[in-house]
Amino acid sequence: MTDLTALSYTAEHEWISIEGGVATVGITDFAAEKLGDVVFVQLPTVDSAVSAGQVCGEIESTKSVGELYAPLTGDVLAVNGAVADDPSLINSSPFGDGWLLKIRVDSSAPAELLDRAAYVALTGQAS
Repeated sequence: MTDLTALSYTAEHEWISIEGGVATVGITDFAAEKLGDVVFVQLPTVDSAVSAGQVCGEIESTKSVGELYAPLTGDVLAVNGAVADDPSLINSSPFGDGWLLKIRVDSSAPAELLDRAAYVALTGQAS
């Protein structure tokens, strides 16, 4: 089980884990639950540049289509091909096998990120 308090979060419901200048990004369990059954994911291409706060992909569910926002500025190092093949991984394992992309973080200041307590307060979830 992932230590959810070790992650950073965005108001757009993404989680971020940064290790050695590389950020792994996914959507939170809250977002996955609100979306419903995810049926399609469009992710940015490897080696493309993404900018914090800008749309970099799309997540389609049986309920709606949502945009994926880049939480940080940098270059896409990897995308999760398993999620492209089986989008339901986002629902079944949002903090594990359902990760979406890895970004080599730009040296500029990161976007405003939330800790777990602030994210829980934002969403009104029980912690």
